[in-house]
Amino acid sequence: MDRLFLVASTLCFSFAVLRTALLIRGGVFRPGRSNFVAIASGFALQTAFLWVRGNALGRCPLTNLFEVFIFMAWSVALIYMAVGPAYRLSLMGAFTAPLVLLIQVYALLAPIDRPSPAKIVVNPWLEFHASMSIVAYGAFALACVAGLMYLLQERQLKTHQLHSVFHHLPPLTDLFAAITRLLWLGFGLYTAGLISGFFTGQPLPRLKIACAIAVWLFYGALLQGRHLFRLTPKHVAALCVVAFSAAVSVLWAITFVSQRPT
Repeated sequence: MDRLFLVASTLCFSFAVLRTALLIRGGVFRPGRSNFVAIASGFALQTAFLWVRGNALGRCPLTNLFEVFIFMAWSVALIYMAVGPAYRLSLMGAFTAPLVLLIQVYALLAPIDRPSPAKIVVNPWLEFHASMSIVAYGAFALACVAGLMYLLQERQLKTHQLHSVFHHLPPLTDLFAAITRLLWLGFGLYTAGLISGFFTGQPLPRLKIACAIAVWLFYGALLQGRHLFRLTPKHVAALCVVAFSAAVSVLWAITFVSQRPT
């Protein structure tokens, strides 16, 4: 029953993606409010799914890979909704919707929604660790989106081939400022999640800890890249895409909120 909310949410994000694709194909792209309304509706339905699933489980719905992916998609939409109006109504929504749609379609189609024990001993530290880590992924995903927007605009300026979407992109300086803020937000949340993992009272697999620390070091180096390695804003934007792709590849390293049955 809870998956119906998720299917309806996926349809909302599909509408936003389809509308954007049609407008870009017609050469008259305009973000408009309909995309924002579609994404906001999809976010509300995601929230309903997580609320119903969480009540059924009696804990944070992060007990298997399916729920982790949905929680990450929700985190991406949450941070998108939280950014300023100048970004919500710009091309950022056109980039965010396909990402959320891709995550949700994969989660719905892949056989990864495996049931977990209904009655468990809830570990607050473990729930905090898992939820903060996934919300951090949402911030990293939006930094990746802003990085793609930066690279798109930079390329159009370099080639002097200005598409209609160019006029709806924020200035490069604003985009780079958004990338930096999103990276710091994600890094702070990820740090909190990483540290809390040592207070769960559970043994920590060395490989998982190594992967989590590697992601933390990667983003930490990226944040200091302009000072330590003299990276240009273009390089930082490109590395945001690389870093998020690498982070997603080790998503399994985040400990699920699954405990021994009572």
